[in-house]
Amino acid sequence: MGLRGYYRQFAGMTDEEVSEQLREQSAQARRKALAKVEAIDLSLTTWHELPHPDVVAAVTFASRGLLNLAPDPTAEEIRHALARRVGLEANRIAVGDGAAQLLSSATRALVKPGEELLIPWPSYGLYPLMAQRAGAQAVPVPQGHDVERLLSAVTPRTRAIVLCNPNDPTGGYMPPSQLRALLDALPEHVSLLLDEALIDYVSDERAAAASLALLDAHPRLLVFRTFSKIYGLAGLRCGYVLGGPGAEQLVAQLAPELGVGVPSQAGVLEALRVCDAQVASRRATVLAERARMAELLHDAPLDAAPSETNFLWLRAPGLSSSELTARLRRGGAIVMSGTAVGDDEHVRATIQAPIHADRLLEAARTAF
Repeated sequence: MGLRGYYRQFAGMTDEEVSEQLREQSAQARRKALAKVEAIDLSLTTWHELPHPDVVAAVTFASRGLLNLAPDPTAEEIRHALARRVGLEANRIAVGDGAAQLLSSATRALVKPGEELLIPWPSYGLYPLMAQRAGAQAVPVPQGHDVERLLSAVTPRTRAIVLCNPNDPTGGYMPPSQLRALLDALPEHVSLLLDEALIDYVSDERAAAASLALLDAHPRLLVFRTFSKIYGLAGLRCGYVLGGPGAEQLVAQLAPELGVGVPSQAGVLEALRVCDAQVASRRATVLAERARMAELLHDAPLDAAPSETNFLWLRAPGLSSSELTARLRRGGAIVMSGTAVGDDEHVRATIQAPIHADRLLEAARTAF
């Protein structure tokens, strides 16, 4: 409406009538604004809240006072802090620019051009790219979180299996007993790259220690973990890899040649000192909301696969993943379409707080 049109609407009206109309227009604008619901992004697996303030302070201090210095290339303080925490020797641990960088380095070190990297599928989208960059062949194994399926896919050209456990995006989990069976049966020319970026969300609180207990008896096992997820430090790009006896030389060569940056090392060291209570609280929240959602979804038109992660792998019978993504988006929940990993039925929705679960449920109710 132009300026002339705006004033024309008041023609022939008394001052009181003009005031009343303006008040009604203002009230309508307020009601419209209050009715508007901002969408919540449930498509990411990183933590939605800010990091611990002491970690931010440590990163800030390092950024302001130490950037003129080169970082410790071996991240010795972090490795020794991790060694004390997990009960391994520090020379069996390497720190890198996130678990992704370490996984990529391990793939290049173990899988040569023309050889095979087995990938249970669907899974983390980085894995095929890792094989491509190594000049190797990525071999997807459908429904591959199964010992027999993986073993049957191994060929003489297979050099490694990369297993996201628990799995992104499906939420599936291979327990330590099955991991042990897989490792015991693998041929000597095959290594297992175990990506445990999401291990903190497994309901069995012994899971993290149980997988590391396999290292001593299985020298071809490498375990990768990160500070990007439950610690909420994805911006620092810091993760670590753990190996068994005899893997010290391999583990060391996976780290970046010049080490992880000074702010990242400072932040991670502080996180290891002060974040245990925060991590425990976040874990408890995810487990509680995940259980609540599993119960409430019985009454919703969505099927959820069993999950041991901070997200749910959902489908709506009769709908494609693209259509389900669009419908949930209209209801205020942004999710990841399964088409990103070749699945035309599922979507991934992150559940890390009550507001996430409530919004997803409301979006599901209004989508059908």
